[in-house]
Amino acid sequence: MSDNEALLRRIEGDRDLADLLTWPGDFDIERRDPVEDLFLASGTSLTPIAGDGAGGSFFLCGGVDGPVLYADSEGGASLIAADLTEAVTLIAVLPYWRDLGYGWTVEESENDLLEDQPDFPEHRAELLVLLDITPPPNERLIERFRTAVRRTVPDFQPKTRHDDPAGPYEATYAPLFDKL
Repeated sequence: MSDNEALLRRIEGDRDLADLLTWPGDFDIERRDPVEDLFLASGTSLTPIAGDGAGGSFFLCGGVDGPVLYADSEGGASLIAADLTEAVTLIAVLPYWRDLGYGWTVEESENDLLEDQPDFPEHRAELLVLLDITPPPNERLIERFRTAVRRTVPDFQPKTRHDDPAGPYEATYAPLFDKL
């Protein structure tokens, strides 16, 4: 069993761990039904592993050791990590990862989160202990994120299975996260 498969099984089997990922990371393993039936033109499989409160979905691409794709409910999608461990680390450490592409800095996002949730540092520490993950510095985590985002097009740009005149999902995060 790979490390990523073991991690997925731990998340699925540990309610406390799953709950800590649900808030504030919005990675909810109970929300595995994607809004759209998506596929990759390359034929690489997409396996939904979690969803978020806004209708977005997290997918493993090509199996449990493949990269993680996030597809929002508005037709935007991007790889966010090279594998599940990297994705869960990003979500645990920087739960506001989506905001970083809109001009927010890590410091601004962290301060904003702490205003509403002053206990977040303890929450994050507990989550990292349960995950048995020692995160890299934020700069390294963001660079890994950017590297994943840049790999999205063309091989990981999802399409819908029905005839949608809008075409494939847009790789919306790629241009946004080039600002990071």
